[in-house]
Amino acid sequence: MKISIINGPNLNLLGKREPEKYGNQSFDDYLLILKAKYPEINFEYFQSNVEGELINEIHKKGFASDGIILNAGGYTHTSVAIADAIASIKAPVIEVHITNIAAREEFRHISLIAHSCTGSISGFGLDSYRLAVEAITGKYKN
Repeated sequence: MKISIINGPNLNLLGKREPEKYGNQSFDDYLLILKAKYPEINFEYFQSNVEGELINEIHKKGFASDGIILNAGGYTHTSVAIADAIASIKAPVIEVHITNIAAREEFRHISLIAHSCTGSISGFGLDSYRLAVEAITGKYKN
């Protein structure tokens, strides 16, 4: 199984940026934990602060992965183009957020990408990504 993780703007600063909200761990360090927990999964990781690069990666991985975990960062609330990219691919996309976006500033309460995603997970710190893996692999049952 191949799962692509795509992170958007400012997520390259995890572990340094606002640790009271996002924690002290870098995403690279967390990815090692995911890979150890799920050795049967081939994880591919991409991060960009550039909207067009994220769209290109969604197009590329959307036909080559079994699922995509997407944290679009601030583009979640502003990018119709990313929502359109998600809608145009085959792979299921799980929207993730480290913080609970519903408990933050009002502009963060609206996700323009959610309607194109299979599901959304927020507020569980970096563990939001693990929960998304469980959803893609079918280990989570509702």
